Amino acid sequence: MTTKKIVVFGFLGVQLDRDTGPGRWERWRPTVALGQQEDLGPARIELFTEERYQILADTVAADLALVSPGIEVRRNPMAIKNPWDFEEVYARLADFCRSYTFDPDEEDYLIHITTGTHVAQICLFLLCESGHLPGRLVQTSPSPRMNGPVVGTYSIIDLNLSRYDRLAARFESERNDTQTALKSGIKTNNAAFNTAIAEIEKVAVRSKDPILLMGPTGAGKSRLAKRIFELRKARSPLRGEFVEVNCATLRGDSAMSALFGHVKGAFTGAQTDRTGLLRAADGGLLFLDEIGELGRDEQAMLLRALEEKRFLPFGSDKAVSSDFQLICGTNRDLGNDARQGRFRDDLLARINLWTFTLPSLRDRPEDIAPNLDYELERLARATGRKTRFSKEALDLYLKFARGPEALWPGNFRDLNASLTRMATLAPGGRIGRETVETEIVRLRRQWSPESARDSDDLRLLRDLMGDAAEKLDRFERVQLLDVLKVCKESRSLSEAGRTLFAVSREEKKGANDADRLRKYLLRFGLEFERARGGR
Repeated sequence: MTTKKIVVFGFLGVQLDRDTGPGRWERWRPTVALGQQEDLGPARIELFTEERYQILADTVAADLALVSPGIEVRRNPMAIKNPWDFEEVYARLADFCRSYTFDPDEEDYLIHITTGTHVAQICLFLLCESGHLPGRLVQTSPSPRMNGPVVGTYSIIDLNLSRYDRLAARFESERNDTQTALKSGIKTNNAAFNTAIAEIEKVAVRSKDPILLMGPTGAGKSRLAKRIFELRKARSPLRGEFVEVNCATLRGDSAMSALFGHVKGAFTGAQTDRTGLLRAADGGLLFLDEIGELGRDEQAMLLRALEEKRFLPFGSDKAVSSDFQLICGTNRDLGNDARQGRFRDDLLARINLWTFTLPSLRDRPEDIAPNLDYELERLARATGRKTRFSKEALDLYLKFARGPEALWPGNFRDLNASLTRMATLAPGGRIGRETVETEIVRLRRQWSPESARDSDDLRLLRDLMGDAAEKLDRFERVQLLDVLKVCKESRSLSEAGRTLFAVSREEKKGANDADRLRKYLLRFGLEFERARGGR
C-alpha cells in the first residue's frame, strides 16, 4: 500500500514566524514547527506569502530544509492590499483554489489555520468546509520547552460532521427542546402548527425584525410572544423586559399616553410625566396584541419609533429614544384594513416581514388531547389538587371536542375553561362520564345560535370598548348595538342622527341630530368613525 504525500497549505506567519536572527531557534514558530513533527512529515508546503516579507520567507524555507531535509516549499504570492478585508482575502484564495491542480489520489491535504489574520483563517475554514480546498484542518500549538528545540504539538480537525453522531444528536435535541419551549412544553401533533413553530424558532434566534402573529382570539398569540421573548433572552443579551399591551383597550389621548408617554400638562388630568410602554420596553420586547385596533395617529407614531428608535411623548417637543424589539398580534385581516384605509399600509409593510398564522382549535383536533394533559398538570400545580379523566370519560369528551358540534369560538381559552369546570366539579379528583356529559350539555347550550349571537354582540362591544363592555346593563347593550348598526349603515354622522331621531326631531324647532348622536356615543368613549368600523 502506497502512502500518500502530505501537502500543507498555509500563510506565512508575519508575526509568529517573524524572527530571522540567531535566537529564532529559542522561539516556537508554527510554520517551521510543521517540519519538526516526526509523525507528520509533510512532503510539500504551499506557503502563501506577500512580496514585502520575502526575507522572512527565505529564512522560514531554509529552516524547514534544516529540520526536514527534502521538504519542498512552494511560495504562492498573494497580492492582498488589506488582509482584514474579508471579500478581498476570500477572492484571492478562491482564485488560487480554482487554478491549483489537486491530486487527491496521490496527495493528502492539510490546511494550516494557525497563521494569518483571523479573516484569512476564516476564509481557509470556509473553503475547506465547502470542498474548494479538499482536505482537513491542522492546528499547531506551542508547548513548554524541555531539552532541545521548541517543537510544539499539532492536531488534525476533520470537518466531516457526519462522523460525529453524538454531536449531531445533541444539536437535534437542543433544537427540539427549543421548539418544545415555544409550544409551552406541549407535544403538539398538528403538522402545520409544528412547521410554523420550527420557522419561528429560526426567526426568533436569528432576526430582531418585527414578528406578526395572526390568528383568531384564544389561539395562543400572547403565550407564544412571551415564549419568543424568553428564547431571545436566553440566546442573546436582551437587557430589557417583556411588555405586553392589548391595543383594543387604548382609546383617544389615553392611547398616546399609554404607548408613548406624556409630559405634565399635556391634557386635562396629566398632573405628572408618564414614561409610556415603548420606553418601558427599551432593550426588551414589546408585544402589541390586537394591533389592528390602534388609531392611525398611534400607527404613525409607532412607525417612526420602529424606524428611528425615537418618538415624541404626548405634549412634548423633545424626542426620546427606545430600542425595543416588536411582536404584533391580530385577529383582523390587516391587508383588507389597509385597502379600506383603516390601517396604514406603510406600517403594515414594516411589520409584515415575518408573519405567522396560528391555526384555530378546530383546525388542530389532534392537539386537543396533548393540551388536556398540559392543562391538567397546570391546574395541579396551581391548586395542589391532582385530577384525571377515566378512560370512558376521556374518550367521550374527545369524541365531542373533535366533532362537528364543537365550535370552540374562543379556541384554547374555551378548552381551558371547559377543563377547569370539569376538574373543579369532579368528585374525588376523577373526571367521570357524568361530569363530561354535564359539560357537553353546557357547551351545546353555550354554542347555540342564540348564544352565538349574544357572544358575537359582546365581542363587537368588547372590540370597541375593551373591558368597559362587560359593565353595560343588558338594556344599554341592546340600545347601543342598535345605534352601532345604524352607524355602520350610514354615510355620515348627520345621516345616522336623522335615522335614529326621525320621530323626536319633529317635535324640536332646532334639532341637531348629529350633535345628539355624538354626545350619546361619547358616553361610551366612542366617536362616529370608530362606531361605524373605521378609525
